[in-house]
Amino acid sequence: MTQPATIDAVQQMLAEQGYVCGRPLGTVVFLALQLGRPLFLEGEAGVGKTEIAKALSAGLNRRLIRLQCYEGLDAASAVYEWNFPAQMVAIRTAEAAGDTSRPALQAELFSKDYLIERPLLEAMRPDENGAPVLLIDELDRTDEPFEAFLLEALSDFQVTIPELGTIRAPEPPIVIVTSNRTREVHDALKRRCLYHWVDYPDFDREMKILQARAPEASDALSREVVAFVQQLRTEDLFKKPGVAETIDWAKCLLALDVINLSPEVIADTLGAILKYQDDIQKLQGSEAKRILDQVRASLEPA
Repeated sequence: MTQPATIDAVQQMLAEQGYVCGRPLGTVVFLALQLGRPLFLEGEAGVGKTEIAKALSAGLNRRLIRLQCYEGLDAASAVYEWNFPAQMVAIRTAEAAGDTSRPALQAELFSKDYLIERPLLEAMRPDENGAPVLLIDELDRTDEPFEAFLLEALSDFQVTIPELGTIRAPEPPIVIVTSNRTREVHDALKRRCLYHWVDYPDFDREMKILQARAPEASDALSREVVAFVQQLRTEDLFKKPGVAETIDWAKCLLALDVINLSPEVIADTLGAILKYQDDIQKLQGSEAKRILDQVRASLEPA
């Protein structure tokens, strides 16, 4: 599929994949596609940063390659490694056959047959459907040395394997970098990217998101769910629920055949929206009823 030619077309393409985004996010996605620039998305966990890469991949019919970041991730793990067990088998086989030509054996061992490609190298390979979508997820979990390496990789879209040489992408991948801001990412990397802060959606947009992702929910239940979660985000919680939790909660309520919220139902299903025991304890007893009463009062016609 060709890339969308307008901002409206980007929003429409994402909406067809169940991703509802506002015009500011649609604009920066459009510019990233048009200019071939990486897109750096920052925001709280669960607001839809990862999902936009999935929606882009599906909407453009491009392969999605995901590099999940973690503490201690290094360039070798992100780019390639050699299949050591297979190399050892090849060495033993050569020894048993009496093939002791060291240069020939070395050339065989460090050929593409024994190369295990990791996400960054995979993203450099040509694809008949066009350049893949490369999702570098939760970059803030990595260490600064890897960030420095990534800065070079995103500048030239090439990687070097000492035994094979430099591999350059014939067409740069569509790069989405996400961060939950558990630490600050260096400005040098951000300057290579277009930047957007993905915030919690307002009531109307979250309603549209829920209707797209959980269409079985009635309008009345959806309105209560969204209003309740929006109110929760104003409370003093250790971890505010994201859009992902809104969708999960609605699906849990549907599985329980719930028609309307009640303090009892809320107490039974808090684990779908809150992930820390201290937060759950705060909503036990009268607190859930207090918030639910506020929600219902806000939803009453003026």
